[in-house]
Amino acid sequence: MKIVTYNVNGLRQRVSQFGSLHKLLDSFDADIICFQETKLRRQELKSDLVMADGYESFFSCTRTSDKGRTGYSGVATFCRVHSAFSSNEVALPVAAEEGFTGVLEGSGSVIAPGLEDFAKDELSSVDNEGRCVITDHGHFVLFNIYGPRVDSEDVDRIQFKLLFFKILQKRWESLLSQGRRIFVVGDLNISPSAIDRCDAGPDFENNQFRKWFRSMLVESGGSFFDVFRAKHPERREAYTCWPSHTGAEQFNYGSRIDHMLCTGSCLHQKHDLESHNLLTCHVKDCDILIEYKRWKDGNTPRYRWKGDGLSIKLEGSDHAPVYLSLEEVPEIPQHSTPSLASRYLPMICGLQQTLVSMLMKRKVGEQGTRDVSVSSSAQTTTVKSCGSKSVERSFNSCSESDMSPGGFCSPLNQESEGGSLKTQGDCRDLANEATCNTKITSGSSKHINPLPGERINKKPRKSQFSQLSLRSFFQRSSKLSNDVHSSVTDTSIDEVDVPKSPHHSNKTPEADCPSSGTNPHEVNTSECSQDRDLQDGNCSLDKEKNNVALLEWRRIQQLMENSIPLCKGHQEPCVARVVKKPGPTFGRRFYVCARAEGPASNPEANCGYFKWASSKSRQK
Repeated sequence: MKIVTYNVNGLRQRVSQFGSLHKLLDSFDADIICFQETKLRRQELKSDLVMADGYESFFSCTRTSDKGRTGYSGVATFCRVHSAFSSNEVALPVAAEEGFTGVLEGSGSVIAPGLEDFAKDELSSVDNEGRCVITDHGHFVLFNIYGPRVDSEDVDRIQFKLLFFKILQKRWESLLSQGRRIFVVGDLNISPSAIDRCDAGPDFENNQFRKWFRSMLVESGGSFFDVFRAKHPERREAYTCWPSHTGAEQFNYGSRIDHMLCTGSCLHQKHDLESHNLLTCHVKDCDILIEYKRWKDGNTPRYRWKGDGLSIKLEGSDHAPVYLSLEEVPEIPQHSTPSLASRYLPMICGLQQTLVSMLMKRKVGEQGTRDVSVSSSAQTTTVKSCGSKSVERSFNSCSESDMSPGGFCSPLNQESEGGSLKTQGDCRDLANEATCNTKITSGSSKHINPLPGERINKKPRKSQFSQLSLRSFFQRSSKLSNDVHSSVTDTSIDEVDVPKSPHHSNKTPEADCPSSGTNPHEVNTSECSQDRDLQDGNCSLDKEKNNVALLEWRRIQQLMENSIPLCKGHQEPCVARVVKKPGPTFGRRFYVCARAEGPASNPEANCGYFKWASSKSRQK
């Protein structure tokens, strides 16, 4: 059995990097895969990010927006199984819990054993950042943890981190008192010893969080084994995380903050024997998967920063995965996936409906179908024309291909076969024919020629619920392209469709024309040509402005390059950066060596050059 922990630094980015979630998971060839820093909000849990064939997943997302931490952390545990139901596999958990305090809604909102001395507000604040998923695999309980990262000057977050690990330790002690075996994996954001940090100073191990971590280990009287250090006690430069903005991976200048801890007795029947424990009897190996590092030998140039100041994009997380392999782990009784599994999330499986609501919807649908069939077979319509006679056409002349899903004749199909009649008002008499609101539009060269007593199809009134066909979009575009013709035909009536009268004239009213002797088509054409000339003039002006702006920007860049100092160690142009940490120097610009960060003993690494950019004093 193989367990992997990996800070993905954004699950969506890693899925995109590997092509799919399934390919990302299969690349580890592991039975249990624990991700940290997924950076997903609950509403972003879509099937392509949480569901993969052959895996069950369990997520915890940030529930708070304090200090912009919405979608900031988040953890997920994926379990590779053959079946999610009635399975004997150890990888499929028998129970799962979001958070470790028990107060979250999905966990039953009951305070976990051993945490009764803490206020509920404290417990909620710890679990609301989506930093833990617990899965019970029968033989052991697995904690997937993403520990808080804090700055040395952020007092509030330091107190939060102390509270986080204090409550977490109490939960571990409660499970150990019940005789449970525990695995703790994840990014704890703690380097326990100087050997685990590239630039550890004399006071490095005096940090309060590092002291707490070491106090939990067996060598300090605690209950847990640091599995990696137990297997590789003297290995140096075994790092799992590197600064993402300094190119430190090139020289392996990082820290080990991703851990795998275990505690408890072995699975043998005589587990009370001396030296028998979970580590010595069942943990076969534990190591860092360095092939997932962003920097690869021969694939990245020596400098992270080029001369023009643009950084080289490294694909992947700034962490490396850690794995452990177990042996002699027997199967457990049959069980099914817990209710916390992602397959049961509403955004994945949909909202459950009651039986009554389904029957009511079906009854209403059947009744609506019967009403439509009765009305469509019996109803006829009379459309007033601009004369004294009326013409009729029944609905039951529609074919099945003309019927929309609602049971009505599709107006779009009628338009494709011939003209359609649109009525927008009542025509009073033949004297007002020129201003009649009735319009006849043609979908082809054919026209509707209604005869006395002939029935015509009435075009159903369009509404927001009428379904459109693909053909309708092309018809609409063709109508827009013929605006010049529609401006003339909309105010006149085809003499074939309407009887002539003494008051009717085929001439266009002079008030509607720019001049009595000018063709309206020619007027519109000249206007279009003038518009094109204006557009061409605007385009040339825009191009000229862009060229001026480009030249000015190049001039500024040249001035900046000339003002960039050279580092003392390599006599190479430095790179400019800006202080982002709140304080008196926030926003101030400075220059540093452009090479990747590394040990001071390596002449190829960053020489440590630093210089503030000159700035004029501002009046307060």
